[in-house]
Amino acid sequence: MKRKWLWSTLFAGLMVVLGLSLSSEPVHAAQKTYTIGTDVTFAPFEFADKNNKYVGIDIDLMNAVAKTEGFKVDIKPLGFNAAVQALEAGQIDGVIAGMSITPERQQKFFMSSPYYQSGVVMAVAKGSKIQSLSGLRGKKVAVKTGTASADYANSVKKKYGFSVVTFDDSNNVYDNVKTNNAQACFEDKPVMQYAIATSYKGSLELAKNFKMASANNYGIAVKSSEANTLGKKINAGIKKLKANGQYDEIVAKYLGNGSEKSQAKKTAAMQETDRSFIGLLKSNWGTLMSGLGETLWLTVVGIVFATVIGVLIGLLGVVPNKFAQGLSTTFIYIFRGLPMMVLALFIYSGVPTLIGAKIPAFIAGVITLTLNEGAYTAAFVKGGISAVDGGQMEAARSLGLPWGKSMRRVILPQGVKIMIPSFVNQFIITLKDTSILSVLGLLELTQTGKIIIARNMEGFKIWAMVALIYLIIITLLTWLSNWVQKKVNA
Repeated sequence: MKRKWLWSTLFAGLMVVLGLSLSSEPVHAAQKTYTIGTDVTFAPFEFADKNNKYVGIDIDLMNAVAKTEGFKVDIKPLGFNAAVQALEAGQIDGVIAGMSITPERQQKFFMSSPYYQSGVVMAVAKGSKIQSLSGLRGKKVAVKTGTASADYANSVKKKYGFSVVTFDDSNNVYDNVKTNNAQACFEDKPVMQYAIATSYKGSLELAKNFKMASANNYGIAVKSSEANTLGKKINAGIKKLKANGQYDEIVAKYLGNGSEKSQAKKTAAMQETDRSFIGLLKSNWGTLMSGLGETLWLTVVGIVFATVIGVLIGLLGVVPNKFAQGLSTTFIYIFRGLPMMVLALFIYSGVPTLIGAKIPAFIAGVITLTLNEGAYTAAFVKGGISAVDGGQMEAARSLGLPWGKSMRRVILPQGVKIMIPSFVNQFIITLKDTSILSVLGLLELTQTGKIIIARNMEGFKIWAMVALIYLIIITLLTWLSNWVQKKVNA
């Protein structure tokens, strides 16, 4: 008893000592983490360097503000449109993406204090005779959707008689001019200078007789509910960074003194030294394989859920019940008829505003695949069962088997043989359809290609690599489909 009492006393004393020591330590509140969306094709403000690490003025600035103000950030490379829509839906807390401060955006979001002043410039093909707005009459002009440069182009197109073609990515805008499909493009000055200094030096130039237009300020957008928390912290951080010189250091790191020549020197180290097809493949192999892994994971998860839903809905279409048949027909009609991109954006950006809860991009992608591919699966399940001779069911029922057992024992075994090749083909279709989910910012193979191109502007070579990877995987799956079909029919 004495030994037990002694150990109890020692244990109690130890707890008291630990309690006193812990209470003497200052209590630090856990730093809050905010999710910040950004573009992936807006160098030098945000892009992936040759090591495929996200860098740029915006990235460095956001990290510096977070460090200064004592919070953490999880930066999501979603693409400009997806980031803005995600912010509207409350999926993320803020957006930093060279975002111009406009009255419309100030009505929807809290816009931070300006951190960079820019303006729109006009670029044309090297040596072009068109050097001003007056030369654009009857011509085409390329712009990037959702940007201040696109707004400017649309505001003056009637006056100067040109038409506008819109793209989601900057490299497509520049390539459109390079290939003479468009005769000019409008872009923010530092972004255009970066592109000309790095990848379009011999093919594009700034129009000599066009002065910078639509001067605008970049700001960081924050959802309105975070205006008094994250919004105030960002404004305080920007003010401190400008005062202590860190802001100027960040800008100089990517722009130098702002000239094309200076930008070329500053960004040379961020580009691949070997820009041949093999050189680019070697330097970006890991990133491409990471994108492929995400594509395959999306495909597998999507096809599993789509198969379950498709089989259930398909079976509902053949049960002797009008309500069940109507439900099956309606499901197939709606989700097979909706464009997949519209469905994906509705689930990711629209539904959260209705339910008041976030839907992660991966989950939104899986739901999209489940509903879209599930509708197609349901259609061929329903068709496969209907393809079995109706006399088979009549014969089974005449032998006294109930409908359910007749379906399981007689109809389904025959229908499955008809459906198996379609299941493999649907896997191939789902694999290709994952590319559409890049609009949600998922880092699958297509989005990975966009990110790489944003840095090196080697659109033809990188898309050739992406196409080759898809072709190899789809060829292997096609061989599998043919092999399965032969085995089933043997």
